[in-house]
Amino acid sequence: MNEPRYEPPPDWTRIRTIEAHTGGEPLRVIVSGFPVLRGDTILAQRRDARENHDALRKALMWEPRGHADMYGALPVAAVTDDGDIGVLFLHNEGWSTMCGHGIIALVKVGLECGLFEPRDPTDIRIDTPAGRVVAAARIVDGRVRSVSFRNVPSFLVSADACVRVPGVAVGSDDVRFDLAFGGAFYAYVEATSVGLDLTPDNAGAIIAKGRAIQAAIAREHACVHPTGEPDLNFLYGVIFLAPVTAWPGAEPVDERNVCVFAEGELDRSPTGTGVSGRVAALHAKGRLPLGRTLRVASVLGSVFAVRCLESVAIGQRFGVVPEVTGSAFLTGTSEFWLDPEDALGAGFLVR
Repeated sequence: MNEPRYEPPPDWTRIRTIEAHTGGEPLRVIVSGFPVLRGDTILAQRRDARENHDALRKALMWEPRGHADMYGALPVAAVTDDGDIGVLFLHNEGWSTMCGHGIIALVKVGLECGLFEPRDPTDIRIDTPAGRVVAAARIVDGRVRSVSFRNVPSFLVSADACVRVPGVAVGSDDVRFDLAFGGAFYAYVEATSVGLDLTPDNAGAIIAKGRAIQAAIAREHACVHPTGEPDLNFLYGVIFLAPVTAWPGAEPVDERNVCVFAEGELDRSPTGTGVSGRVAALHAKGRLPLGRTLRVASVLGSVFAVRCLESVAIGQRFGVVPEVTGSAFLTGTSEFWLDPEDALGAGFLVR
């Protein structure tokens, strides 16, 4: 059989990507074909992408090229004098403000595929919409074996809050939750309180209850970042929590979580920004001292390690600087073609 060859017409859009995953959660890294974004800050470029290039997000994240749980990253030039690279993150609903699994996979792709050259692989300065993130790659035999990153300042907003969500909680219409920020705002709910077992075969129920809780909290509880940046002020997801009493892996795990975010996406990883908000909440409650590591497993059993490095003030609030560690893997490369005559190729979702 001959090697197939095809050169698309010049009026077709062509976008090249490198594919990876962190703890099972995909990351489609866009390496060419996306328009240069306008704006001298990452938040300004995020607004430009959202307002003027959202059709490309849908084409790359949605079917037939993606799926309802696809996730992507768009590397851009650093916007700070000491930055190594900037990044925007995209998913089924829009453009997120930060993504921990995305940072880990971006560093893996960046270093192993030559996408960018940081001044120091143990001090990679990344500009994100939520702020500066600093990553360190652990390189063995030329391969990035794991990545740790210092996240943006994270903090507890409210503890043991309550929202009415009929038909979701066990024995009550009220759902109790903590609200915290770890690069995005999340509500943290004990899985047993809403009758959930955090296993892959319960994905449908997890997504349904996560979406219902997210919508109820978004209606009744304001998410306001103390820096005053309005683009950060939205509830990104709901994270269900469960204790772990026995674990088959070599190293112990403290708890399991499952995050439902955006338009019902279910994170396959433990969610880097999610575990950041979690340790900020635990520290604020006096349950996790600085420096102590929390190991969190995902719905698939993949694990992130996270700890609070230091206390910090964020406006009038107090929080912590979390450090998250995980591993990513490369899965391939792709070149996508957008035929202007293909209406379905513009993107669609079927759940």
